[in-house]
Amino acid sequence: MVARPARRDPKTAVQNLPVDHSRDVISIPNVITVLRLVLIPFFFWFLVFEAPSSGRNDAAFGLFTICAGTDWLDGLIARATGTVTAIGKIIDPLVDRLLIASALLGLYLVGRVSLLLLLVLVGRDVYLLYGAWVLERHGRRIPVTWLGKATTAVLLAGFASLIWDFPGVSTPVLGTIGLGSAHVTIGGEHLLGFYLVVAGVVMSLSAAVQYTFIARRAYREALAEQAALTPPKP
Repeated sequence: MVARPARRDPKTAVQNLPVDHSRDVISIPNVITVLRLVLIPFFFWFLVFEAPSSGRNDAAFGLFTICAGTDWLDGLIARATGTVTAIGKIIDPLVDRLLIASALLGLYLVGRVSLLLLLVLVGRDVYLLYGAWVLERHGRRIPVTWLGKATTAVLLAGFASLIWDFPGVSTPVLGTIGLGSAHVTIGGEHLLGFYLVVAGVVMSLSAAVQYTFIARRAYREALAEQAALTPPKP
């Protein structure tokens, strides 16, 4: 006679299932992301208006550091507590892009980055956001790659140095890249952040190429699935 396994109480079985937080809107990581969004205009004001008049970069640097640090913190909390949400996956990278764009524009207005860097990085983000919008219409979403995460970290570190206006680095002049007034001189007297941002630009363009290949594959798969589900015409 074979012993039958003990029957589980359906109520107990349901209680032991992991809680699905994917559709939650209010969660600690999402609240942190929204607070980061609220701080961005204050950071921009201190960088563009208060710092040039007072000669102090402390407030702008502090606010930017908080925004950049909480970007890492909310993702860590979401993964550790299992509260990764669908809306968080959307708004978190958007706030990251807004922080980078505001830092770029502010640094350009105070004369610490060139127009070329501003156009390249903002243009790259617009290109990727358009691609993400196209994929979203076909029910596809590309997760952030490790190269994309590393790019954001390098750019944020570079911007922090440029905002703080410290430390400086002196190297031999290697050449100039650009056209007309939109140019970048490689070498000479620059802040450490300048070199980090240049490295971030190279990584950013590489990540854009990587995302393009991934997006094209996902787009073709979406079209193939839609074609398979479409009934043939009589």
